[in-house]
Amino acid sequence: QVQLVESGGGLVQPGGSLRLSCAASGSIFSSSAMGWYRQAPGKERELVARITSGGSTDYADSVKGRFTISRDNAKNTVFLQMNSLKPEDTAVYYCKLSRMSGLGFWGQGTQVTVSS
Repeated sequence: QVQLVESGGGLVQPGGSLRLSCAASGSIFSSSAMGWYRQAPGKERELVARITSGGSTDYADSVKGRFTISRDNAKNTVFLQMNSLKPEDTAVYYCKLSRMSGLGFWGQGTQVTVSS
C-alpha cells in the first residue's frame, strides 16, 4: 500500500506563488509516474501536470509557463511550483502515483485559494 501526503497549500494573492509537496511511502516511487490534479467546486478533477519516472513532463495548457513539476527520488517527493497564480487556480490539489499496470494511488488533497 502506498500513502501520499500533500502539503504546501494555502491562501495567496493573485500573482503570488506557492510550492506544493507530495511525499510518498514505500519503495515504488522512483519507478512510478507522478501527477498533480486539481478539482474546483462544481467542476471535474483535471490533470495539471505530470512527470514520468524518467523525468519527462507534461502540463495542462492553462498552467504552461507558470507551473513546474519536479521530483526528488531520494526523498520520495514530487513538487509543484506554482507562480503567477490566478483566481481560477483555486482548487483542491491532489497528487497521484501511477503504475504501468494502471494501478493508481491518490493523496488526500491540499486546498489552494487565490484571492485578494
